[in-house]
Amino acid sequence: MNLDFTPAEEAFRREVRAFFRNDYPAAVVEKMRRGDPITRADQEQAQRALHARGWLAYAWPAPFGPGWTAMQRHIFEEEGELAGMAPLSPTSLFYIGPILCRFGTEEQQREWLPAILESRTFWAQGYSEPEAGSDLASLRMTAVREGDHYVLDGTKLWTSYADYADWIFCLVRTSREARKQDGLSLICCDLRTPGISVQPIPTMGGEAHLNRVTFDKARVPASGLIGEEGKGWFYANALLQNERLSYAHIGRKKADLAELRRAGSGDDAFAARLAATEIDLAMLEMSVLRALAGEMTPQAVSALKIRFTEAAQAVTELQRLHAASFAADASGVSGKAARAYLSERAGTIYGGTSEIQKTIIWRHLASPH
Repeated sequence: MNLDFTPAEEAFRREVRAFFRNDYPAAVVEKMRRGDPITRADQEQAQRALHARGWLAYAWPAPFGPGWTAMQRHIFEEEGELAGMAPLSPTSLFYIGPILCRFGTEEQQREWLPAILESRTFWAQGYSEPEAGSDLASLRMTAVREGDHYVLDGTKLWTSYADYADWIFCLVRTSREARKQDGLSLICCDLRTPGISVQPIPTMGGEAHLNRVTFDKARVPASGLIGEEGKGWFYANALLQNERLSYAHIGRKKADLAELRRAGSGDDAFAARLAATEIDLAMLEMSVLRALAGEMTPQAVSALKIRFTEAAQAVTELQRLHAASFAADASGVSGKAARAYLSERAGTIYGGTSEIQKTIIWRHLASPH
């Protein structure tokens, strides 16, 4: 693909920069600069500013989103992260949103998509379970059809953002089949439903928003079923491709590396590691553009997920090496680096471990073509 920026793309970059300079909430940018935790209220304020501009649903296909090119999406994400844009709600905007656009009924789209765009509802993702993490198809949570409802029983674990979400989409077992992937369905539930309880899980990073969600004979409307019953594995895999691409955060990594370069260290070995990481990031950026343009297979996206998360860990390791007062201060720049270092340790686990991604790649390479 052609990686040169056109005059129109350069004009778009200037437009994005002007927006973040003039129209994006300054208080949110300052919290990002300090490394303070971003609350739901912060996300609502930031997302509404983007929605007012028509840019919040940039990852959604037309006509639901703005219909950006791969290069426009990349420019927006890079400039936004360089400017201090707060993380958007990933489960709402990058996971369930595109799935609803592609597979949801008109009624589901009318009910849920505007509420997501207006930041009235936030979503959580119910995939992993106590006995089903990397081997997701082994999940045990059941959904039994009773008239116009499903009765849900089971537990979801490591559920991100359920502590402040309004809705959750769950991969559940609706039948027992010889092939375990064939009996799964994707069902959306209101988290206020009787029988659903949320228990936060403390983490060493302090702000991971991980939770245990228990379903005890929770009755949810059958209208919450996405697509066809028994096709949940297909929808889940389509969603996981979006999830794995959402870990790129090229702009954020560039900003962190630029901060390290400005700070300097006077150490040749450190400077060499910094330069090598910058080169790796530049190569990764080219691959991201190819993936966004649809030029990559699911196996290649798995390889990218490995590289995204390893690159994030490499950046936080450089921050750790550079910060003499690294773990001694929980505020300011060193506190920001400390929290990033702790949270990125899990990067090679969530969204499918690196080992699982390598298995996906191996199966593709080993299969006859």
